[in-house]
Amino acid sequence: MYVLMDIMVSPGGVGTSVSPYVAMCQKIFEEAGLTHTMHGYGTNVEGEWEDVMAAVKRCHEDLHAAGAVRITSHMKLGTRIDRMQTMADKVTSVQDKLVSE
Repeated sequence: MYVLMDIMVSPGGVGTSVSPYVAMCQKIFEEAGLTHTMHGYGTNVEGEWEDVMAAVKRCHEDLHAAGAVRITSHMKLGTRIDRMQTMADKVTSVQDKLVSE
């Protein structure tokens, strides 16, 4: 099943800056071959359910191994079975409606 996800991984016990840990997760998504786009408060990720969830698990495992004592991940997931839709498709749909107004 194809999943669209927005995730924010919040490591705790690592000090003020979390950017090194965010970078670790970005590399994990890249290595997993997932389509992903980082934004100011998280990352949009899309791919097959098992691949996405395996990458999230690896983010937690690798961040713990790198010294994060606690990790909280906030996820929004979307699936649909009537047709294939990417995150880019969703954005384009709204942009098309803005242009037509």
